[in-house]
Amino acid sequence: MRVCVVVPSYQASKTLASVLDDLLRIEGIGRSDLLVVDDGSTDATADVARASGVHLISHQTNRGKGAALRTGLAEARQLGYAAALTVDADGQHPANAARAVLAASDDPNDLVLGVRDLVAARAPRSNQLSNRFSNMVISGFAMRRLRDTQCGLRRYPVTPTLALGCKAEGYAFEAEVLLRASAAKIPIVQLPVDVLYPPEHERVTHFDSVRDPARIVATVLRTMADIHVLRSSPRSVQRIVTSDTDRQPSSRPRGAAGSAAAE
Repeated sequence: MRVCVVVPSYQASKTLASVLDDLLRIEGIGRSDLLVVDDGSTDATADVARASGVHLISHQTNRGKGAALRTGLAEARQLGYAAALTVDADGQHPANAARAVLAASDDPNDLVLGVRDLVAARAPRSNQLSNRFSNMVISGFAMRRLRDTQCGLRRYPVTPTLALGCKAEGYAFEAEVLLRASAAKIPIVQLPVDVLYPPEHERVTHFDSVRDPARIVATVLRTMADIHVLRSSPRSVQRIVTSDTDRQPSSRPRGAAGSAAAE
Protein backbone atom coordinates (compact mmCIF):
# COMPACT_ATOMS: atom_id res chain seq x y z
CA MET A 1 0.00 0.00 0.00
CA ARG A 2 1.09 3.60 -0.56
CA VAL A 3 1.46 5.36 2.80
CA CYS A 4 2.32 8.89 3.88
CA VAL A 5 2.93 10.42 7.30
CA VAL A 6 0.81 13.36 8.45
CA VAL A 7 2.33 15.53 11.20
CA PRO A 8 -0.16 18.08 12.62
CA SER A 9 1.99 20.87 14.04
CA TYR A 10 1.34 23.91 16.18
CA GLN A 11 4.12 26.00 17.74
CA ALA A 12 6.44 23.02 17.15
CA SER A 13 9.60 24.75 15.93
CA LYS A 14 11.73 23.32 18.76
CA THR A 15 10.87 19.66 18.14
CA LEU A 16 9.69 19.33 14.53
CA ALA A 17 13.08 18.94 12.83
CA SER A 18 14.11 16.02 15.03
CA VAL A 19 10.68 14.39 14.58
CA LEU A 20 11.00 14.59 10.79
CA ASP A 21 14.58 13.28 10.84
CA ASP A 22 13.44 10.38 13.01
CA LEU A 23 10.58 9.52 10.64
CA LEU A 24 12.98 9.35 7.70
CA ARG A 25 14.55 6.33 9.39
CA ILE A 26 11.42 4.34 8.48
CA GLU A 27 12.02 2.21 5.40
CA GLY A 28 9.94 3.37 2.43
CA ILE A 29 9.26 6.85 3.82
CA GLY A 30 10.91 9.72 1.93
CA ARG A 31 10.72 13.48 2.38
CA SER A 32 7.89 13.78 -0.13
CA ASP A 33 5.87 11.31 1.96
CA LEU A 34 6.03 13.56 5.05
CA LEU A 35 3.05 15.94 5.13
CA VAL A 36 3.37 18.65 7.76
CA VAL A 37 0.21 20.61 8.51
CA ASP A 38 1.18 23.89 10.16
CA ASP A 39 -1.94 24.81 12.10
CA GLY A 40 -1.53 28.58 12.21
CA SER A 41 1.72 28.64 14.19
CA THR A 42 3.25 32.01 15.03
CA ASP A 43 6.73 30.60 15.61
CA ALA A 44 9.12 29.11 13.02
CA THR A 45 7.22 25.83 12.55
CA ALA A 46 6.61 26.44 8.83
CA ASP A 47 10.23 27.52 8.28
CA VAL A 48 11.48 24.30 9.90
CA ALA A 49 9.23 22.22 7.62
CA ARG A 50 10.44 24.08 4.53
CA ALA A 51 14.07 23.65 5.52
CA SER A 52 13.48 19.92 5.96
CA GLY A 53 12.22 19.63 2.38
CA VAL A 54 8.92 17.98 3.30
CA HIS A 55 5.41 18.62 1.94
CA LEU A 56 3.97 21.61 3.84
CA ILE A 57 0.33 22.64 4.12
CA SER A 58 -0.48 25.73 6.20
CA HIS A 59 -3.57 27.03 7.96
CA GLN A 60 -3.66 30.82 8.16
CA THR A 61 -5.06 30.65 11.70
CA ASN A 62 -5.03 28.02 14.43
CA ARG A 63 -8.03 25.75 13.84
CA GLY A 64 -7.27 22.78 16.09
CA LYS A 65 -5.76 19.32 15.79
CA GLY A 66 -8.84 17.76 14.24
CA ALA A 67 -8.92 20.36 11.48
CA ALA A 68 -5.21 19.81 10.85
CA LEU A 69 -5.72 16.05 10.61
CA ARG A 70 -8.60 16.45 8.16
CA THR A 71 -6.50 18.81 6.05
CA GLY A 72 -3.65 16.28 6.06
CA LEU A 73 -5.94 13.39 5.14
CA ALA A 74 -7.54 15.39 2.33
CA GLU A 75 -4.09 16.21 0.96
CA ALA A 76 -3.09 12.55 1.26
CA ARG A 77 -6.13 11.54 -0.79
CA GLN A 78 -5.33 14.17 -3.40
CA LEU A 79 -1.78 12.76 -3.66
CA GLY A 80 -3.03 9.19 -4.07
CA TYR A 81 -2.08 7.68 -0.71
CA ALA A 82 -4.16 4.75 0.56
CA ALA A 83 -3.23 5.16 4.23
CA ALA A 84 -1.81 7.91 6.40
CA LEU A 85 0.24 7.46 9.55
CA THR A 86 -0.30 10.33 11.98
CA VAL A 87 2.50 11.36 14.33
CA ASP A 88 2.51 14.18 16.89
CA ALA A 89 5.07 16.94 16.39
CA ASP A 90 6.22 17.04 20.03
CA GLY A 91 8.58 14.06 19.79
CA GLN A 92 6.41 11.74 21.88
CA HIS A 93 6.32 9.02 19.20
CA PRO A 94 9.73 7.51 18.34
CA ALA A 95 10.42 6.00 14.93
CA ASN A 96 10.31 2.41 16.21
CA ALA A 97 6.74 2.96 17.46
CA ALA A 98 5.69 4.67 14.22
CA ARG A 99 7.22 1.85 12.21
CA ALA A 100 5.32 -0.73 14.28
CA VAL A 101 1.96 0.98 13.75
CA LEU A 102 2.69 1.27 10.04
CA ALA A 103 3.37 -2.48 9.80
CA ALA A 104 0.60 -3.69 12.12
CA SER A 105 -1.77 -4.60 9.28
CA ASP A 106 -1.41 -5.42 5.59
CA ASP A 107 -4.91 -4.11 4.78
CA PRO A 108 -4.98 -0.36 3.96
CA ASN A 109 -8.65 -0.26 5.01
CA ASP A 110 -7.81 -1.05 8.65
CA LEU A 111 -7.61 1.67 11.30
CA VAL A 112 -4.56 1.03 13.48
CA LEU A 113 -4.36 2.58 16.95
CA GLY A 114 -1.22 3.02 18.98
CA VAL A 115 -1.83 2.05 22.62
CA ARG A 116 0.39 3.73 25.20
CA ASP A 117 1.28 2.55 28.69
CA LEU A 118 1.07 5.95 30.33
CA VAL A 119 2.09 4.63 33.74
CA ALA A 120 5.28 3.02 32.43
CA ALA A 121 5.99 6.13 30.37
CA ARG A 122 5.62 8.28 33.52
CA ALA A 123 3.05 10.51 31.90
CA PRO A 124 1.63 13.27 34.13
CA ARG A 125 -1.06 12.00 36.48
CA SER A 126 -3.64 14.34 34.93
CA ASN A 127 -3.01 12.78 31.50
CA GLN A 128 -3.40 9.27 32.89
CA LEU A 129 -6.72 10.12 34.55
CA SER A 130 -8.18 11.95 31.55
CA ASN A 131 -7.17 9.10 29.23
CA ARG A 132 -8.76 6.47 31.47
CA PHE A 133 -11.96 8.49 31.62
CA SER A 134 -12.08 8.98 27.85
CA ASN A 135 -11.35 5.30 27.26
CA MET A 136 -14.21 4.27 29.55
CA VAL A 137 -16.75 6.67 28.01
CA ILE A 138 -15.86 6.07 24.37
CA SER A 139 -15.57 2.30 24.77
CA GLY A 140 -19.04 2.26 26.30
CA PHE A 141 -20.59 4.16 23.42
CA ALA A 142 -18.62 2.24 20.79
CA MET A 143 -19.57 -1.08 22.44
CA ARG A 144 -16.01 -2.37 22.15
CA ARG A 145 -12.93 -2.04 24.31
CA LEU A 146 -10.74 0.79 23.08
CA ARG A 147 -7.52 0.88 25.07
CA ASP A 148 -6.19 4.32 24.12
CA THR A 149 -8.63 6.79 22.62
CA GLN A 150 -6.33 9.82 22.79
CA CYS A 151 -3.06 8.57 21.29
CA GLY A 152 -2.10 10.57 18.21
CA LEU A 153 -0.04 7.73 16.74
CA ARG A 154 -2.44 6.04 14.34
CA ARG A 155 -2.72 4.72 10.80
CA TYR A 156 -5.87 5.90 9.06
CA PRO A 157 -7.39 4.46 5.88
CA VAL A 158 -7.55 7.73 3.97
CA THR A 159 -10.72 7.57 1.87
CA PRO A 160 -12.87 5.62 4.39
CA THR A 161 -11.88 8.02 7.19
CA LEU A 162 -12.78 11.12 5.18
CA ALA A 163 -16.08 9.48 4.21
CA LEU A 164 -17.06 9.26 7.89
CA GLY A 165 -17.79 12.98 7.90
CA CYS A 166 -16.10 13.83 11.20
CA LYS A 167 -16.74 17.40 12.33
CA ALA A 168 -14.65 18.01 15.47
CA GLU A 169 -11.95 20.63 15.06
CA GLY A 170 -9.81 19.95 18.14
CA TYR A 171 -8.62 16.93 20.10
CA ALA A 172 -12.16 15.54 20.12
CA PHE A 173 -11.64 14.50 16.48
CA GLU A 174 -9.68 11.46 17.65
CA ALA A 175 -12.63 10.30 19.76
CA GLU A 176 -15.23 11.11 17.12
CA VAL A 177 -13.43 9.16 14.42
CA LEU A 178 -13.38 6.05 16.64
CA LEU A 179 -17.13 6.22 17.22
CA ARG A 180 -17.92 6.75 13.56
CA ALA A 181 -15.43 4.07 12.46
CA SER A 182 -16.99 1.60 14.91
CA ALA A 183 -20.49 2.38 13.63
CA ALA A 184 -19.27 1.96 10.03
CA LYS A 185 -17.72 -1.43 10.90
CA ILE A 186 -14.21 -0.33 9.96
CA PRO A 187 -11.83 -2.95 11.39
CA ILE A 188 -9.66 -1.61 14.22
CA VAL A 189 -6.25 -3.00 15.16
CA GLN A 190 -4.78 -1.95 18.52
CA LEU A 191 -1.03 -2.10 19.02
CA PRO A 192 0.99 -1.42 22.22
CA VAL A 193 3.62 1.23 21.48
CA ASP A 194 6.49 2.95 23.25
CA VAL A 195 6.19 6.68 23.87
CA LEU A 196 8.54 9.30 25.25
CA TYR A 197 7.56 11.84 27.90
CA PRO A 198 10.22 14.43 28.70
CA PRO A 199 10.41 15.90 32.21
CA GLU A 200 7.36 18.07 32.89
CA HIS A 201 9.35 21.32 32.87
CA GLU A 202 10.59 20.51 29.34
CA ARG A 203 7.36 19.19 27.88
CA VAL A 204 5.27 21.30 25.52
CA THR A 205 1.60 20.37 25.21
CA HIS A 206 -1.51 22.14 23.98
CA PHE A 207 -3.88 19.60 25.59
CA ASP A 208 -5.85 20.97 28.53
CA SER A 209 -6.53 18.04 30.88
CA VAL A 210 -9.79 19.60 32.13
CA ARG A 211 -11.21 21.58 29.20
CA ASP A 212 -10.39 19.14 26.38
CA PRO A 213 -11.88 16.00 28.02
CA ALA A 214 -15.08 17.99 28.57
CA ARG A 215 -15.12 18.91 24.89
CA ILE A 216 -14.50 15.26 24.01
CA VAL A 217 -17.54 14.17 26.05
CA ALA A 218 -19.69 16.81 24.35
CA THR A 219 -18.49 15.62 20.95
CA VAL A 220 -19.22 12.00 21.90
CA LEU A 221 -22.81 12.87 22.78
CA ARG A 222 -23.35 14.84 19.55
CA THR A 223 -21.75 12.08 17.49
CA MET A 224 -23.89 9.34 19.03
CA ALA A 225 -27.02 11.40 18.34
CA ASP A 226 -25.87 11.84 14.73
CA ILE A 227 -25.13 8.12 14.36
CA HIS A 228 -28.58 7.27 15.78
CA VAL A 229 -30.24 9.52 13.18
CA LEU A 230 -28.25 7.92 10.37
CA ARG A 231 -29.11 4.41 11.55
CA SER A 232 -32.80 5.31 11.81
CA SER A 233 -32.98 6.87 8.35
CA PRO A 234 -34.18 4.72 5.42
CA ARG A 235 -31.38 6.37 3.45
CA SER A 236 -28.72 5.51 6.00
CA VAL A 237 -25.13 5.89 4.85
CA GLN A 238 -23.80 2.70 3.27
CA ARG A 239 -21.26 0.88 5.40
CA ILE A 240 -17.70 1.32 4.18
CA VAL A 241 -16.63 -2.09 5.51
CA THR A 242 -19.16 -4.84 6.11
CA SER A 243 -17.15 -7.11 8.41
CA ASP A 244 -18.54 -7.27 11.98
CA THR A 245 -15.18 -8.13 13.52
CA ASP A 246 -11.83 -6.44 13.69
CA ARG A 247 -9.01 -7.62 11.48
CA GLN A 248 -6.31 -9.85 12.84
CA PRO A 249 -3.01 -8.01 13.18
CA SER A 250 -0.33 -8.58 10.58
CA SER A 251 2.13 -11.34 11.37
CA ARG A 252 5.14 -9.37 10.14
CA PRO A 253 7.73 -8.29 12.76
CA ARG A 254 6.94 -5.09 14.67
CA GLY A 255 10.14 -4.31 16.46
CA ALA A 256 10.30 -3.42 20.15
CA ALA A 257 6.93 -1.73 20.47
CA GLY A 258 4.88 -4.85 21.27
CA SER A 259 2.31 -7.04 19.57
CA ALA A 260 -0.95 -5.95 18.01
CA ALA A 261 -4.37 -7.05 19.14
CA ALA A 262 -7.84 -6.71 17.70
CA GLU A 263 -10.59 -5.86 20.14
